[in-house]
Amino acid sequence: MNSVTVGSGPNGLAAAITLAQAGWEARVLEAQPTLGGGARSMELTLPGFVHDHCSAIHPLAIGSPFFRDLPLHVYGLEWVHSKYPLAHPLDDGTAAVLHRSIEQTEAGLKEDGIAYGNLMRPLVAQWEALANEFLQPLLHVSYRPFLMARFGLLALRSAAGLASRCFRQEPARALFAGLAAHSMIPLEAPASAAIALVLGIFGHAVGWPLPRGGASRISEALAEHLRALGGAIETGRKVTSLDHLPKTDAIFLDTSVWQAAELAGKRISPGLRHKLAAFPHGPSIFKIDYALDRRIPWKAPECGDAATVHLGGTLAEIAFAEREVARGRVPVRPFLLLAQPTICDPTRAPAGQHTAWAYCHIPRSNNADMTQAIEAQIERFAPGFGRCILARHISRPQSLQAANASLDGGDISGGACDLWHLLARPSLSANPYRLGRTHLYLCSSSTPPGGGVHGMCGYHAARQALSVLGRG
Repeated sequence: MNSVTVGSGPNGLAAAITLAQAGWEARVLEAQPTLGGGARSMELTLPGFVHDHCSAIHPLAIGSPFFRDLPLHVYGLEWVHSKYPLAHPLDDGTAAVLHRSIEQTEAGLKEDGIAYGNLMRPLVAQWEALANEFLQPLLHVSYRPFLMARFGLLALRSAAGLASRCFRQEPARALFAGLAAHSMIPLEAPASAAIALVLGIFGHAVGWPLPRGGASRISEALAEHLRALGGAIETGRKVTSLDHLPKTDAIFLDTSVWQAAELAGKRISPGLRHKLAAFPHGPSIFKIDYALDRRIPWKAPECGDAATVHLGGTLAEIAFAEREVARGRVPVRPFLLLAQPTICDPTRAPAGQHTAWAYCHIPRSNNADMTQAIEAQIERFAPGFGRCILARHISRPQSLQAANASLDGGDISGGACDLWHLLARPSLSANPYRLGRTHLYLCSSSTPPGGGVHGMCGYHAARQALSVLGRG
């Protein structure tokens, strides 16, 4: 049996590896000159400064059930951790900190420490079982129904509601809100608490690490393992029609759902093609990569020891900013995700210098220039940041899509991530990867379990193909 995978992101590589492990011939075609999709690194600002194109911090990768079974360390993948996985500064110069230790996190949250421990400790204790469950399609038969029921009672709540019910003080509420804002849906929406719980669980269980040398090291390790299994990868091979592909038993699309609808064409029914094309987008992002001549001068010293920093202030402020985006408005004070990799990986910049990036959510394909708003938020918590900047590289929605066609309009999540569109991704089906009765499979973040560098979308798509077509 043989296969072709279009797209070499982590999901496409995971699909090809899974097939190669089963004895299939697996070939991956990548349009860009370098492989990796969203997990790529490059010199975007100045020579010697290595920046991650999209994904940068990888709790889901180190915790992925599929990646954990691969010998990626053999190919040079090395995980590095900052002292703290996450810090969330507040206006009084303090910061809420997510430590690897639940006990230390409790101590830092003071009055809310016991409540935080009561919420997170039972989930962290079962993290591997939970990871195996929630990194699958939501419509599956659970082997841990009572555990998932307990998790679901929390995860299906709104983040704003759960944080307000559990915590009395702003540090804990803000910390939870920042975690939840990764979902790119309003914090009042049902199931917006899920991503906060998942990211918190992984932060305690495995940390929020980054690969030494850049995100491309993940893709390179996956690619080397695929080649070791007999697979092949071709870069610079843009696929505009499936008719141009060699004869094959199965085709896997590590593309957005909208690209898949276009590529599939008449191979699938008009009804399915319409469903795929009509899948709603998520918000876009506006991202700035920085070359810096020194560390960021945070008011809260803990922020200097966290590779990831959430900037947005209080729960109410973050909820308002994300609500504005959902309503199609550009927030004046956006919520920022900021990463500063060189505090624990000095290989990414010349000696004594640093890299950082920050992005915010904006309405889909919006052309607003968010540079001033982003840097005002950073200066709010790190006065003097502007004097550290040697160079900037700005990524608008259109330029993100130009660098990676799967980031349609700057949507980094493969489509909407509200509760319904996590269930019906890309449509409500017990077999969400196979496109109709064809041997065409969608294996990107537009399928369950959704966005993140974990490879599970590709793994599940390949497993489905193996159940239909069998081993080679």
